[in-house]
Amino acid sequence: MRVLVAFDKFKDCLTALEACKLAVRALHDLRPEWVLDSCPLTDGGDGFAEILTTAANGRRVTYQVTGPHGAPISAGIGLVLPSQIPVSARSWLHLPDTDSTAEKPVAVIEMAAASGLCLLPDDQRNPWQTTSHGTGQLIRTAAELGCISILLGVGGSATIDLGLGALAALGFEFRSPEGAKILPPVPMDFDRISQIGGKMLAAVPPVCIACDVSNPLLGPNGATAIFGLQKGLRPIDQPRMEATVARLAEMLRDYCGQPPDLAELPGTGAAGGVPFGLIAGMNAQLVPGFDLVSKWLGLDERIESADIVITGEGSFDATSFNGKGPGAVVARARALGKVVHVFAGRIGGGLPDGFGQFHAITPPGYPEFNARLEASDFLIKSIQAAFWPG
Repeated sequence: MRVLVAFDKFKDCLTALEACKLAVRALHDLRPEWVLDSCPLTDGGDGFAEILTTAANGRRVTYQVTGPHGAPISAGIGLVLPSQIPVSARSWLHLPDTDSTAEKPVAVIEMAAASGLCLLPDDQRNPWQTTSHGTGQLIRTAAELGCISILLGVGGSATIDLGLGALAALGFEFRSPEGAKILPPVPMDFDRISQIGGKMLAAVPPVCIACDVSNPLLGPNGATAIFGLQKGLRPIDQPRMEATVARLAEMLRDYCGQPPDLAELPGTGAAGGVPFGLIAGMNAQLVPGFDLVSKWLGLDERIESADIVITGEGSFDATSFNGKGPGAVVARARALGKVVHVFAGRIGGGLPDGFGQFHAITPPGYPEFNARLEASDFLIKSIQAAFWPG
């Protein structure tokens, strides 16, 4: 029996790698004769760089950068040789088609490692004060290392700074009416910005942003309205943040000579507007995140070769089929007639019939805080209950 274990993260308690390791260990103890294939998933957030770098036999290097609140933190970059990336995934990265670049690596960077919500406790989450500066520093470091392309995952961002912090690390300048440089340019200081100067470093290679979010920058489906609350924005502050972001977006768009409708482009509202800023300032390109990850990991082939597919994440419901990794795994596995099991902290309603067996690992009524602390034990026990030999 061949079993594919392909978990995404359980937010704030288990990474995808940890969830897969726990499941594989539990299954091995129960069914030692089974062949187990572990394939951690990523949506561009926590674990993106590690998962893709490990899958391509790359190496990770760590640097000190500016964290979301300005304090120094350590964050890593994955370095992967193009020859180690599946051809189907390479097509998304716009790599030069010359032999001379064969030994120059592709950099894999995740925004969550330098500018992520996971780096801040709940009481310190405030997008007026957070910056993407550290993400820009990682991009700059990748350029200095001679990378020929950068793949950036933007899930899990703590910011709504339009990527201005990242651009400031890459050569842009944001100044007050008196000419003082505002660094890093966080939203609480946006009102002081009256001029933009500087330019992008010439050495920065093409940047591809892995993103499945289709939200525009502004409006009822934009960065502030949809994602502001989860980043710590108070509802009463939403109109002011929207107006602040709109003013700076217009300034940046005009300075960079971008079209008036750039803010309407699907995906520019992801990660607090970082795609908008990087598209405007450095002509970054959006690529479909899960499609790229799926090709990079050879997911279709691994699903096809499995008899049983096990997946899951922190919460699984009908929305999980709208571009999320575990939902895509379930849909693809069922299309191939595979046996599917989904384990999640919470199983929501509206799930289609016949799409698999769904297991809520958290006991009914259990306090959420305690459930997070005991997620490892709950996952193991749920797998044992589902697959106990009998």
